[in-house]
Amino acid sequence: MLEIDDLGPDGLEAVLTLAEAEPASLPRSLEGQGVALVFEKPSARTRNSSEMAVVSLGGHPVYIQGAEVGIDVRETAEDVARTLACYHRVLCARVMDHGSLERMAAALDAADVDVPVVNLLSDRAHPCQALADLLTVRQHFGADGARDRTITYVGDANNVWRSLALAASMAGIATRVASPDGFGPSAEDIALVRSFGGDLMVTNDPIEAATGADVLYTDVWTSMGQEDEAAVRAAAFAGFCIDEALVAGSAPGALVMHCLPAHRGEEISAGAVDGPQSVVWQQAANRMHAMRGLLAWVTEAGGDR
Repeated sequence: MLEIDDLGPDGLEAVLTLAEAEPASLPRSLEGQGVALVFEKPSARTRNSSEMAVVSLGGHPVYIQGAEVGIDVRETAEDVARTLACYHRVLCARVMDHGSLERMAAALDAADVDVPVVNLLSDRAHPCQALADLLTVRQHFGADGARDRTITYVGDANNVWRSLALAASMAGIATRVASPDGFGPSAEDIALVRSFGGDLMVTNDPIEAATGADVLYTDVWTSMGQEDEAAVRAAAFAGFCIDEALVAGSAPGALVMHCLPAHRGEEISAGAVDGPQSVVWQQAANRMHAMRGLLAWVTEAGGDR
C-alpha cells in the first residue's frame, strides 16, 4: 500500500470500516509477529499511532531509525526489504524518496515473499494520514453523508494533498485545492484524482475555494527537507492562511483540519486551529484507528481483498 489508490474504492471502504470497529472485535492478526517500522524521517504521530496499532492486533512493533539500515548507503533498498522480511509480517517505512518504497515492494514481489509494504510517508504520498482524515470526516457527517460534502485544501499541493484528494475522490467526496502559482497540483495528479469520479476544483484563490466548504484543511508551507526554501515559500504563500475570516466564509459548522505539526500564524491562525470548529486532535487520534484498520486489512483479517 504505497499510495491510497492502491486500495481501490472497495479496499478503502473496507479499511475505514475496520478502523471504525471496536478494537476487541478484530482478530489479533499479528499475534506473535513483528512489524518493522523504518523511519528515515522522524514523526510523533506516525510512530506512536503505528506502534499502538500493531500492539492492539497482538504484534510486536520494531522502531528502526534510518541510520540503522542506511537505505542505499549501507545497503540497497531491495536488500533492506529482503532482510526485514525475514523477521516481520509487515514492512512499514517513512522515507525520503518514494522510489525506495517501490523498489522494496518490487524486490519482495520478485522473491514471492508475502510481506506487505506500507507507506508511512514519502515525498509523493501520505496515505495513512488520508485514511485518518476520511475517518474523521465520516465520524462527523456519516459514511453516506460525507459524499454530499466538500473538502477544501489550502496551501501546497504536496504529498498530503495528493493522498487526501485521491481518497476523497474514491469515496465520492468533492474536493477543492487553492495554491499559489507554481505550487498547485500537476496535470497528471489532477487527471488521476478526477479518474475516480470525484469533483475537483483547482484555483489560486483561497476565498473562492473556502466559500461554502464543509471542511477546511491545510498543512505546513515548508516540509522536512525543504528548509532552504522557507523564505521563498513564506512569501509565495502569503494570503493562503486558514484564519477566522476564511472559516467564517465556509459552510456553517465547517470542520478545520490540519495533519500537524501546525505553525500558528503561518498556514493557520491560532484562532482556527484551537477554535471550536477544529478537529485536529480527533484527526491525530484517528491515526491510530486508521492504522489498525489498515494493518488488519493487509494481513487479511478483513477477509478477501
